Amino acid sequence: MGIKSLVLVLNDIRSTLNVGAIMRTGDGVGVEKIYLCGITATPKHPKVIKTALGAENFVKWEYRKNITVLLKKLKKEEYQCVSLEIDEKSINIWDAHFGDKVALIVGNEITGIDSKIIEQSDLAIHIPMFGEKESLNVATATGIATYEIKRSLNVVA
Repeated sequence: MGIKSLVLVLNDIRSTLNVGAIMRTGDGVGVEKIYLCGITATPKHPKVIKTALGAENFVKWEYRKNITVLLKKLKKEEYQCVSLEIDEKSINIWDAHFGDKVALIVGNEITGIDSKIIEQSDLAIHIPMFGEKESLNVATATGIATYEIKRSLNVVA
């Protein structure tokens, strides 16, 4: 097996606080890079810095306006593009099989990931929900998903 790599693709995340929290989680789980797309704020925003608590200084990040172009690039680099979105085609994260290089895509807090982006993805996954609500906060869901992906790849600290 090759080197295991996990990158995050944040598309149109509205809340600067969610961006900062995801950056902090990204540092904790050891992501290679975080791509910030669309309206997603960058670590230059004071509220991202406040929530990231310094993680923005350790996690590589890059802003990309167009997610479609980015996903084409990642696929050429042999990343498995995985959308974290409950959808008629999504599978339970516990049943998913991940490649050595994963690009986890997370989307807008209200509208989620656009169906065109899901179609561009190699896989759509969801986190099973046991309560009344159908979804989790994007930062919480990203934390659960990143650690599950790392666990499934048998990556240990």
